[in-house]
This record gives sequence, structure tokens and C-alpha cells, in this order.
Amino acid sequence: MKKNILIPTDFSDNAWSALVYALKLFAEETATFYFLNSVRIKVSSMSNISNKLLRTMCDSALKELLELKKMAEVANNNMKHDFKVILSTEDLIIAINESVTKHNVDMIVMGTQGASGVKELLFGTNTVKVINQVKKCPVLVIPDDYNFVIPEQIAFPTDFKRFYDDKEINPLKELATLYNSKIKVLNIKTEKQLNEIQQYNLTMLKEYLEDFSCSFHIMPDYTKKAKEINVFIEDIKIDILVMVNYKHSLIDHIIKEPVIKKIGFHPKVPFLVIPS
Repeated sequence: MKKNILIPTDFSDNAWSALVYALKLFAEETATFYFLNSVRIKVSSMSNISNKLLRTMCDSALKELLELKKMAEVANNNMKHDFKVILSTEDLIIAINESVTKHNVDMIVMGTQGASGVKELLFGTNTVKVINQVKKCPVLVIPDDYNFVIPEQIAFPTDFKRFYDDKEINPLKELATLYNSKIKVLNIKTEKQLNEIQQYNLTMLKEYLEDFSCSFHIMPDYTKKAKEINVFIEDIKIDILVMVNYKHSLIDHIIKEPVIKKIGFHPKVPFLVIPS
């Protein structure tokens, strides 16, 4: 089945790295890559000047989008891939949501800076907005300067407090299918034992993933969850981190951790966020 991949870009090195990762991740898949740039200025009372500036910015952005498309075609040389450009004058989130709907996008791939010129940590303002306000498809965030490696091992942290439906589990399964990856389910133990609901959700998750190479891991709740997840990534040699984003989820807890608000959560591997 053909994939539609959306790549928001600000034409930075960071955005290019995310693009290169996406091309390699889906190297064996038939896919269309949509390069999206959002041009937005605040409207002032001097509307004529604003309109002229916007036209100039749009002309410049379109030129860069077409140059990016040409660069991708030259660098990629994959007959299974084709490229299209999207120029929007809407706010970034609106532009992404509209593109996801119009082009039936399967995944968004973006760098840690999001689509702004301001350098941000993974949970910087822009990225948080995309993760929390784009609900129709998964978002894969690529660390700055990350070089592609075949994702042999995927980490899936969960507290088993939620029953995952097909919509939430399928992106994980599809990702694992690309390279026959092993799935490492991580539970950070906050209670002595799982309650009945958690046990049921664990059983159902095992059934969902029975066709995959899957193992279950428990870590004691000894420090901030963001730190524990990064320790797990390093110790088990994880290549991609996957989480489902919902109210009171692990992502929700991590964002609210005081240290995260100050310095950000910065895993060293690509991070796939699946909306609930």
C-alpha cells in the first residue's frame, strides 16, 4: 500500500536530516513525500505592506520548496518515491492538519526544531503543539544530526492503565513490519503489582503483538520517567521510541515533570508519537 508522508520544513539542516531519515526509513515502500512550508505574518493596519511582504515571502518559500524537491530527487534516486510541495499561508498547526486530511497522510516526520527557525529541544513549544494538536496521524520526531540506522529494536513504554485500540497499535505494528523489528515493551513499575485492569490490558497487548518478536521489561520507579526511558534506550540499544499520547499518558506525565519544563526531554533516537 502506498504511503503518504508529510515533512514540515523550514529549510534548515535539521529539517533536511529529518527528510533524509524518512527517505531511508521508507526506502522499500512506495511513497509520496509532501514537503510543507508555512508562511505566516501578523496582519497589521498597514495591509498593503503586509500583503506585499506576504507575496514576497511566498515567492521565496515556493522557490526554496522546489529546490528542496529537486535536491531530494537527486539525492534519493528511488523509483518508488515521488515528491510534492505544499505552500501554506496558514498557521503551522492548521497547515499540517489540512494537509493530513487532504492528502491522506500516514505519518508526519519532522526535526526537533519543528518548522520554525528557533532552535528548540524535543519538547520545545513548536513540537509540543504538533504532538498535542495533530490528532489524525502519528508524528515521528528525528533528533538533530541523527544518522539513519535500521530500527532493529523499538521501545514501547506503557503503564498498562489504558486499553489500546487498533488505531493506536497499528502504527507501532506497521513500523515494526518495515524491518521486522523487535518490540520491547517497557513498564516503569509504580505499584507492587498490576491491578486487574492492568493485567487485562497487558494480556490484550500480548495478543495484539503475538505475530511480532516482542518482549516485556520492567524498571523500578527510581527517578524521573524521562531519565528512566533514556537509560532503557541506551542499555537495550533502542533504535526508535514509540508512545501513545493521551490524557494522563506517560508523555503527559513527562511533559509535566519540572526538569522537562526547564530543559526538555531529548531522547537520542527517533521518537514516534501516536495520537489517541
